[in-house]
Amino acid sequence: MFGIVRPCVHRLSDGLRAEWMAHLCGLCLALRSDHGQFARIVTNYDGLIISVLTEAQTERTPAQRRRAGPCPLRAMRTAPVARGEGARLAAAVSLVLASAKVRDHVADRDGLLKRRPVAAAARRVAAGWDRAGARTGAQLGFDTALLVDAVDRQTGIELLAGPGTPLLTVTEPTETATAAAFAHTAVLAGRPRNAEPLAEAGRLFGRLAHLLDAVEDQEADAASGAWNPLTATGTSRAEARRLCDDALRGVRLALRDAEFTDGRLAHVLLAHELRRSVDRAFATDVCSHRSGGLLTAGPAGPDGAVRPSADDLSADHPSGGGHAAQFGPPPGNPYAPSGPGAPSGPPQPPPEPPRDRRGLVVGCLVWAGLACTCQMCCGTFDDPWTRQRREGLCNDCDCGDCCDSCDCCGDCCDGCDCCDCGCDCSC
Repeated sequence: MFGIVRPCVHRLSDGLRAEWMAHLCGLCLALRSDHGQFARIVTNYDGLIISVLTEAQTERTPAQRRRAGPCPLRAMRTAPVARGEGARLAAAVSLVLASAKVRDHVADRDGLLKRRPVAAAARRVAAGWDRAGARTGAQLGFDTALLVDAVDRQTGIELLAGPGTPLLTVTEPTETATAAAFAHTAVLAGRPRNAEPLAEAGRLFGRLAHLLDAVEDQEADAASGAWNPLTATGTSRAEARRLCDDALRGVRLALRDAEFTDGRLAHVLLAHELRRSVDRAFATDVCSHRSGGLLTAGPAGPDGAVRPSADDLSADHPSGGGHAAQFGPPPGNPYAPSGPGAPSGPPQPPPEPPRDRRGLVVGCLVWAGLACTCQMCCGTFDDPWTRQRREGLCNDCDCGDCCDSCDCCGDCCDGCDCCDCGCDCSC
């Protein structure tokens, strides 16, 4: 699973979380239905945005959902999943772009692809994905040749790029490809007036995807000697951040100009979560989901660590006037006896309730069952031995603690100051 927009489930309201999962599973099942089981490997978080945008522009009907059977990645639970032209377009675009990614790795001779037999096999797989994506695209009226042409131009641009080359020259093919895909959702939804603003949103989304990939890979590319847009063009990370921030504003403005029937999920993904993706790539966002306090990110220190923002250290902070913010439990012992007649001596915590522990063999069998059904990865489960409630590894999020979610878009602790949706939630 890959992509730049990776929303944490703790930040989505229950309804939007179910909708997001419906589109993710719908993309996966559309790939299986049209292109076979192996094609499901190209399922990605960004591709489902195509499905989300298509559905956001249409009236909801029962035909847009179906009940899918148990799946290990859903902890063997059934779930409603999206189906229809949006999911199929997302599948076609994902195939073509995954094919481009494979060919790019072959050209760079990454890892095992240095070996000729492996590279030849990878090229055959990529060619098959190109043909499969073209077939589905043709059935939907979308010419995937636009994507293939953009990818082919990318290689030539990278060969010619050097110090002083504008960074946006390098990102142009990706921008063109994503603009075409976003614009076609308006065609499928029967809203031709949305094609222009969605093309603009797609163009800027493609720019962000390319830039964030370059930022995240810059150190690894330098160590391996691989080509990187920032290094090759001599662009600083500060300039890359400025371009990303401009693109974020442009996406929000473009979404304002589009007409949606129900654009809540599209708004969360392309306005709020996209901004968090930028913060995550530039290490200006921190996780406080499990910390018990809301900590906003400030500027990084000399050692690269992110410091609390000035707001958290101000005199208005609940931690106390004029002093640094205090995080964690209040001072003192919460178990200390108080009141008249309280016993003296060191306070003792209350005894833990007895736990019905499983034996070694039974616990191992339960552990195997949880692992095989992916509940230890993607769900909540009882510890195989102690029976304590635990969260799966995938639930380790990068979000902050959430207050009540906004009614308009389901986002938390953020407000909706980027749009005119009337949302005023704040922490």
